Amino acid sequence: MDTTLDDMRMLLAVADTGTLTRAAERLELAVSAVSRALARLERRLGVTLLRRTTRRLELTEEGEAFVAQARAIVAAAEALEEQMRLRRLRPAGRLRVDAASPFLLHVVVPWLAGYRERYPDVQLELDTNEGIVDLIERRTDVALRIGPLADSSLHARPIGRSRLRLVAAPSYLSRAGAPAGIADLADHVRLGFTQPRSLNAWPLLDETGAVLQIVPSIAASSGETLLHMARAGLGIACLSDFMTRGDCRDGRLVEVLADVRQDVFQPIHAVYYRNTPLAARIASFVDYLVERWRAEMPA
Repeated sequence: MDTTLDDMRMLLAVADTGTLTRAAERLELAVSAVSRALARLERRLGVTLLRRTTRRLELTEEGEAFVAQARAIVAAAEALEEQMRLRRLRPAGRLRVDAASPFLLHVVVPWLAGYRERYPDVQLELDTNEGIVDLIERRTDVALRIGPLADSSLHARPIGRSRLRLVAAPSYLSRAGAPAGIADLADHVRLGFTQPRSLNAWPLLDETGAVLQIVPSIAASSGETLLHMARAGLGIACLSDFMTRGDCRDGRLVEVLADVRQDVFQPIHAVYYRNTPLAARIASFVDYLVERWRAEMPA
């Protein structure tokens, strides 16, 4: 289809005003530009749309038929444009979010009620993956990633950062004893990750001054599984504050070797494609996470 919305708008302006001059004034164009555009439209369609009378331009039968359809098309396009403008002002539509299950369970889910109250027209879909997913392949709008980011074509916005601590249940420590120093960890049950190996680097320094890399006594692929094992008194785990702050506050877990812990933080980012202006539903969600993180999470 070669006929454009601008062509239709020009014809409608002439039909409504009856003259090229008034139509040009309405469209803020030169009269010659309107005249040439109408002539091109008639040649393209192969019909005469307008006939000149002594006082004005009037539609031919073909012109009336074309204008009736053109009005409907232009009205629909303008309604769609207005809908998109409103969506930029009031976020709406489906928002697909991907994150590791611990971040969804301990951060996103507790904050969802506030987000839904503020943006009721956004329909959320939450997906959990412990690894990195292809946003396009998984039809994901925004992914929440923990840890350093690899080089990528994705746009990344920092949400915050979360401190790593060694934690254990009081039941485990009463049974096994609390380690007095880093060397004592060799005699304890160390709860760690199956992969990647970097997740088993604990925020402690070994005898050479290097970051302590532990070999897990019990390993799991999910931080949420490690959290439940630590709660159950199975051993010592190294987990992020966003997962354990409630348990530590309520006494279900206690920090281990706090006096020799190094300050190590996991960065947290929202990542998304940004080839076009960011959709309001994505921006609203990321903005909300940043706002709540700053207000509620420890530095």
